[in-house]
This record gives sequence, C-alpha cells and structure tokens, in this order.
Amino acid sequence: MSQTDSAPVLVTGATGRIGRLVIDQLLDAGVPVRALTRRLEAAAVLPPQVEVVTGDLTAPDSLEPALNGAGVVFLLWTAPPATAAEVVARLAARARRVVLLSSPHRTPHPFFQQPNPMAALHADLERLIAATGLESTVVRPGMFASNCLPWWAPAIRAGDVVRWPYAAAATAPVDDRDIAAVVARTLHQDGHVGGDYVLTGPESLTHAEQVAVIGDALGRRLAFDEMTPDEFRTLSQGAPSAAVEMLLAAWHAAVGQPAHVTTTVSDLLGTAPRTFRQWAADHASAFAKDS
Repeated sequence: MSQTDSAPVLVTGATGRIGRLVIDQLLDAGVPVRALTRRLEAAAVLPPQVEVVTGDLTAPDSLEPALNGAGVVFLLWTAPPATAAEVVARLAARARRVVLLSSPHRTPHPFFQQPNPMAALHADLERLIAATGLESTVVRPGMFASNCLPWWAPAIRAGDVVRWPYAAAATAPVDDRDIAAVVARTLHQDGHVGGDYVLTGPESLTHAEQVAVIGDALGRRLAFDEMTPDEFRTLSQGAPSAAVEMLLAAWHAAVGQPAHVTTTVSDLLGTAPRTFRQWAADHASAFAKDS
C-alpha cells in the first residue's frame, strides 16, 4: 500500500496499548484509519479523525461493515480461537493485505520455545492466513518493556523491594512505541509483503538488571528478592494457570544465557530502538512512590 492509497487501514485492538499507538503513527503519516471496537464508548479515547466501526472477532458476521472498503488490516487477535478460521476467511475475501501481530515462536532461543497457548494460537492464525493466499506481513515482538508496569510498579510504588522469580532470567525488552512504529510502517508502505519481523530491544538484561535500571530512573536503590516458582504461582492465583506456567518455563529456560537480540527495529525504521533505560525514564512516574 502506498501513502497515496485512499482506502482506510483497519486497526483491530484499536483501544489497546499497541493498537492505540499504531493509530497515532498512521495518522502522523497521513493515512486514513478505521478502528474496530466492540463498544462505541471505548472508542472515546481515539482521535476524532478516526472512523470508528463496531464489530467483534467472536462474531464474524459483525465484521462486514468494518471490512467494507478497507485496504489493509492490522490483526491483533484478542478473542478466543474458535472463530479464527471464519475471520481469516472474511479478511481474505475483503481485504488486500493483513499485518498480523504474532510472537517469535519460530525463533530457536529457549525463551521462545516453551509451551505457550498464545504462541500456538498465533501459529494457527499464520497457517490460516497462508492457506488463503492473502498477502501478509508478520510482526513478532518479544518481551514487551511495558510488562514491567503490572508486574513491578505496585511493589516499587509501595517500597524498595521487588519480589519476583528468576532474577537471572535475561530478556531484551522492546518498547511498545517501537513495535507500533514497525507495524505502522508495514501497514502504509510498500515492500513488506511476505515480511517476517522479530522485534526486540537492543540489549539483553536480566530481571534483576531491569529492576536496577528502573531504580536508576527513579533515583532510588531497588532490591530484587527472588521468590520461588511456587510462591509466584500463589501470587498469581486468579490468572490463567497456562499463562503462569508458560512464563515460569520461559524464564527458567532463559537463565544463564543472553537474550535473543535482533536489529530489525533499526533495519526497518532507520533509527536505533529505544533502550530499556529510555523506556524506564519515560515511564518513571508510573513507578513513583505512593504519596
């Protein structure tokens, strides 16, 4: 798709953290945007120039108004898998190309090779899309830097100790803004059909090192107190057990070796990816002590 194409880009997951940033990037590039939302009131956070259409991935028939006249679709799957095949079939019939936000499940680093229900869903979506012959691009972010907000911000706001498993587990956190910039680039520029892009941050950091970086951004010394996997399971009661076990297995597999690091962000954008230190400085207020 060229920037002169007047067909709107359809963004699913439009009010989520990545979808919202993708919309901003597209608007900055002068690209018309159509946002899919299940509830109109949720779209109040979107800029006024965005065309908002209601629809639900769990009800494929409801997607017809959103797909009518759309050129390229950003597919961020946020629903149970039961309707995936029918949704993909509708995309293939109505859209010209799809950009899928997936995961690095094909990357041979042990961190990405543990049993993972979400990765299995992503692999199924990729197979369904490939089987239709629909032009596609796959974007595969690794660990999101913003995961630190729900994981550690409550403890850091309350004190100076983070209790978490696997202090020595190394990842390469990637900034949400870099993910969104790559997604937007692949949506509105030609040359990305067949692209398969694994995105990471620029450096390998252990959990303990990441907590220390956040402490530096706050001007505070933070301690890392390593909990056991069973303690983490207790802490995570209420969360899906498959997700908890996936995280524990991935972190265990990541201990003792550097994280997988790619240059894809800089290769595609021509600028260096944001470091975790930059991310922490930009989000320091979210970790500031409760008054």
